Amino acid sequence: MFQTEAIEKAKEHFAKLLEAQLKRVEQMKAGEDWADYSKLKPIVVGVVAGDGIGPYITKEAVRVLEHILAAEIADGKIQLKSIPGLTIEERAAAMKALPEETLVALKECHVILKGPLTTPKKGDKWPNLESANVSMRRELDLFANVRPVKVPEKGIDWIFYRENTEGEYVLGSKGFNVTEDLAVDFKVITTQGAERIVRLAFEYAKKNGIKRVSAVTKANVIKTTDGKFLETAKRVAKEYPDIQFDDWFVDIMAAKLVDEKRRKDFKVIVLPNLYGDILTDEAAEFQGGVGTAGSANIGKRYAMFEAIHGSAPRMVDEGRAGYADPASMMRACVMLLRHIGFVDQAAKMEMALDICGQFEKKVVLTGRADGATGAQYADYVMETIRDPNLESRWKSYQS
Repeated sequence: MFQTEAIEKAKEHFAKLLEAQLKRVEQMKAGEDWADYSKLKPIVVGVVAGDGIGPYITKEAVRVLEHILAAEIADGKIQLKSIPGLTIEERAAAMKALPEETLVALKECHVILKGPLTTPKKGDKWPNLESANVSMRRELDLFANVRPVKVPEKGIDWIFYRENTEGEYVLGSKGFNVTEDLAVDFKVITTQGAERIVRLAFEYAKKNGIKRVSAVTKANVIKTTDGKFLETAKRVAKEYPDIQFDDWFVDIMAAKLVDEKRRKDFKVIVLPNLYGDILTDEAAEFQGGVGTAGSANIGKRYAMFEAIHGSAPRMVDEGRAGYADPASMMRACVMLLRHIGFVDQAAKMEMALDICGQFEKKVVLTGRADGATGAQYADYVMETIRDPNLESRWKSYQS
């Protein structure tokens, strides 16, 4: 009798999830036009400071952003707008991953620069709320998570297109305990969701003269959902005959990224949500760690740019937040600038970050008092941007 009741409750729970997902499919089918930033004045950039080290590294990234966009801000082309309401304390008080007032404020922006946010986990002091990142991606339909990793001296020039609104994460807080002994979670892949991320990856390759796109799944084991993603990727690939397409299982791809002979071959990599989260963190290690990597979350109407690492509360507890590396947020700013059409400013900032973080390293961050502060690093980056010989200085390190 107990098992029958448990199964009936599970069926009711599952039915509600299916209804919501089928509604989402219909919304994707309806489609939406891409934002045209050239027609917007001002372009409103929402700034979410974040939790933990977030406010510290976001502050330094914004300093550099304001420096490189000084003329555009003065002319009214760009407006920076602080968005409150997303600290873990504020979310816990509201008992919502994304409070309504904050969502309204976010939707009044065109693009968002976001510091890392704390995601509650079982056993900590916070309510077991859904990840605010996942909630924002879903509510703003930021379906593409784009993460570049570039290390010229190792021949690495990768860009990952991670699906952002499906997979295990979209229902990560919607699983349930059927009985005390049985817990169930869900993975969701839709034809529409898979197609739009795969197509975006191929379009990027086409526009940038890249001749290879690789899909990553575990379709040999996760046959239905991963199978749909791979089947969709193969179908879309046929529309781009000039681009080589191949597919890899996630475990083998993880190994090949550290294979010095094979890793240089990969260019554009497209993959479902969870695999993308794991492999991009691995990839970032080649660039200096997750603290150096930025990330873009792209939708047709909104876009959000962030660091790929967490909020590092231990650094705050130990009084080291001022020594946190802001390079990840600055890399996110580069992607933001490029996305809204300020290509020259993006190039200058990227060159400065390469010089400061990978080549000269005159200001070294260690995360502790034996290294530089985030503010000192930001000063170094701005000083480098001001160098009239910036481009030639950068090119000297490319040979």
